[in-house]
Amino acid sequence: MMKKRNIIYAVIIVAFFVLVSCNSKKEKYTSKTKVDKTEEKLAEHLGEKLLRRQCYVCHNPSASHNSIVAPPMIAIKAHYINKNTTKEEFTKAFVDFVTKPTNENAKLRGAVRRFGLMPIQNYKEDDLKLIADYLFDYQIDEPKWFKEHWQEMQGRSYINSGKTSEKSSSKTKADIGLEYALATKKVLGKNLMGKIQKEGTLEALKFCNEKAYHLTDSMATKFNATIKRVSDKPRNPKNKANKKEIEIINQYKNSVSANESIEPVVEESNGKTQFYYPIITNSMCLQCHGKSNDQIKPSVLNELANLYPQDKAKGYSENQVRGIWSITFNN
Repeated sequence: MMKKRNIIYAVIIVAFFVLVSCNSKKEKYTSKTKVDKTEEKLAEHLGEKLLRRQCYVCHNPSASHNSIVAPPMIAIKAHYINKNTTKEEFTKAFVDFVTKPTNENAKLRGAVRRFGLMPIQNYKEDDLKLIADYLFDYQIDEPKWFKEHWQEMQGRSYINSGKTSEKSSSKTKADIGLEYALATKKVLGKNLMGKIQKEGTLEALKFCNEKAYHLTDSMATKFNATIKRVSDKPRNPKNKANKKEIEIINQYKNSVSANESIEPVVEESNGKTQFYYPIITNSMCLQCHGKSNDQIKPSVLNELANLYPQDKAKGYSENQVRGIWSITFNN
């Protein structure tokens, strides 16, 4: 009887340790899974992706002080955030301005004088909140010239907490090409935004038809370079991409689709530098390049048919490669 009782006790003890062991393994696995998901979420903050896709079209941190189209996002962060600002206060102020920009609620007065008031964009409020969340919590890319410029103009410190990467101060061929592209974009964008704000999309379309080529050519003369905007789906046949340019366009389409970082393509040959950089759609572009009868007004569609009978540049959504800058300059 004693022997039988000992066997039963042994079985109970073994069962107990097996049960505890299984539960421990299950708890350890669950905890590890949660940590992995958290790290993955932090590594792929949606606000950063939206910032790069939607904001850097105009607020590009790689642009020089003279060629930037709009103030860098770090300047916006510096004006909106101080040591007493809460995330809720910043998010509300940021969303309110982007949703309905006015001179009265603009905090960057100097930027408004230089670039004009930001045009109204049809951004989703949830996207703006994600961008604000990222701006508040993380250090963001800033132009090489910004810190000195800010301290000279403001005489005070600025907020830029979190992570960032070091940038080289030497000017590469990619830097030069990007400077030419962004300077030209600045001239075109400033005139285009002014037309949209003051006279509407229809007049902006006429401006593009009559003035865009002249302005681009004047910038090419200024930089002693050949500057083109080309596409695989051109509005004007003059902007049709050649075989090489279509290859580059497809490369950029794949990169954007895969959420990869966008870098210039630079090739050097026979004393010349060939520079390529994508033109990516945002919400403002869709007024003329979006879907017919959905994002493009009937009056604009009629004018497009009149001005560009061979138009292929419609049907785009946000964050798509509409074409590229193709710029050639001497080494």
